[in-house]
Amino acid sequence: MRRSLAPGEKGELELAYFLCYAPRGATLAELVAVAGARWAVEECFQAAKNETGLDHYQVRLYHAWYRHITLSMLVHAFLAVTAAACRPPPSGRQEPGGPAAGGPATEGARTPTHTVTPCGHAVPATSSSTTAPAR
Repeated sequence: MRRSLAPGEKGELELAYFLCYAPRGATLAELVAVAGARWAVEECFQAAKNETGLDHYQVRLYHAWYRHITLSMLVHAFLAVTAAACRPPPSGRQEPGGPAAGGPATEGARTPTHTVTPCGHAVPATSSSTTAPAR
């Protein structure tokens, strides 16, 4: 149960609660985690409605509706992964291989220390991505 500390629009304190049907062994922490996860799911669907037209279907058959919803959610997942890959690293973190780490800081280093993503951000190169597969 959640109580507001300030009166709402009607001048009353607001109460919010969840009615939960859970197994007998469920702890309060588990119930709170599930209730908190609901917010993230609602945010995901709201973003999908805004960005990929999840709610813009005008179909009459179940198969057409199913295709539209599936494609919208697939596009939303692609956009989320692409956005996560394009985020710059946190400003407080030092790039690996830079001058502070004692690594090569010049353009002519023998082994690549970073790979550039499609968004233009440098990510540390792994040994598997810098060597060609043996044939």
